[in-house]
Amino acid sequence: MGGLLSPVATLMSSRSTVAPIALAVGMLLISMISYQGGASLAKHLFPQVGAQGATAYRLGLSALILLLWRRPWRRSGSQRDWRVLWGYGLSMGAMNLVFYMSLRTIPLGIAVALEFTGPLVLALFGSRRMLDFVWIALVVAGLALLLPLRGQMQALDPVGVMYALAAGGGWALYIVLGKKAGAAYGPDAVTLGTSIGALLAIPFGIAHAGSALLSPTLLPYALGVAVLSSALPYSLEMVALTQLPARTFSTLLSLEPAVAAVAGVALLDERLSPLQWLAIVAIIVAAAGTALSAQRPTLTESLAN
Repeated sequence: MGGLLSPVATLMSSRSTVAPIALAVGMLLISMISYQGGASLAKHLFPQVGAQGATAYRLGLSALILLLWRRPWRRSGSQRDWRVLWGYGLSMGAMNLVFYMSLRTIPLGIAVALEFTGPLVLALFGSRRMLDFVWIALVVAGLALLLPLRGQMQALDPVGVMYALAAGGGWALYIVLGKKAGAAYGPDAVTLGTSIGALLAIPFGIAHAGSALLSPTLLPYALGVAVLSSALPYSLEMVALTQLPARTFSTLLSLEPAVAAVAGVALLDERLSPLQWLAIVAIIVAAAGTALSAQRPTLTESLAN
C-alpha cells in the first residue's frame, strides 16, 4: 500500500510546488506589463507637464501611497545607515528622471534595452569565464546596432541615448545601494527610498511645469502612472521574488525590453526597424544568458567545494 501511495504523494507534492511558482511567474509578467504600461501612460503626459513633471507625478504620488500604506515612522531606526538610504533614494530619483527624459526622443523599447545595459555591466563586472565574454559581445553588438554611430535614416537621437544609458548607470547604482538599504531597513526601504527620490524629482517637475502639475484633469492620469509604474509592479515583484529562485527571476526579468517594445508599438504607435528589433533581442539574450550562468559554479569552484 505504501508503494502505491508514494507516487501519488510525490505527484501531489510536485503540484503543490508548481502552483505557487506558476502564480509567481504570472505576477512577475503582470508587473512588467504594468510597469511598461505606466511608462506609456507617462509619455502621454509629456505634452502637458514634460518628462520632469511626469517623473514628479510618479515618484511623488507613489511615495504618498506607500507612506500611507506602510507608515514607516512607526518603526524605530536609530542604528540604521542613513547614508545608504539617501544614496539609494537619490539614485532611484535620478534613474527615473533621466529615463523619462530619454523617452522624449527615443522609443520605449529601445530606451529600456539601453537602460538594461547598466545591470548587465554590473553582473558581468569581473567576469573570467569564456561564456561571460559571449554575453559581453552580444551586449556590444546590440549597442552597436542601437547607438547613433551611423548615418542611417532611423538614427536615434544621441541626447536621448545618453539619457537612457545614464538611467542604466543609475539602475546599477540602485541595485548596489538597494541591496544594502534593504538589509538595513527591510520592506520600509522601498517606501523611504521612493520618498527621497520624490524629493529629488519634484523640484525639477515644478521648475518645468509649474502650476500645470495641479491641474485636476491630469490627476487621474498621474495616479495611473504612480500605481502602474511603482505601487503595483513593486508589490508584485516582491511577492514573485520570495517565490522564485533568483536565477529564474532574473531570467524572466530579461524579457522586459521586449515587453517595453511591444507596449511602445501597441500603446504609443512607435515603430522599430528590423535592426533595432535585432539589437533588442541581442540584449535580451545577453541578459538571460548572464542570469542563467551567474549562479552556475565553474569547474574550479565545484572541485573546491
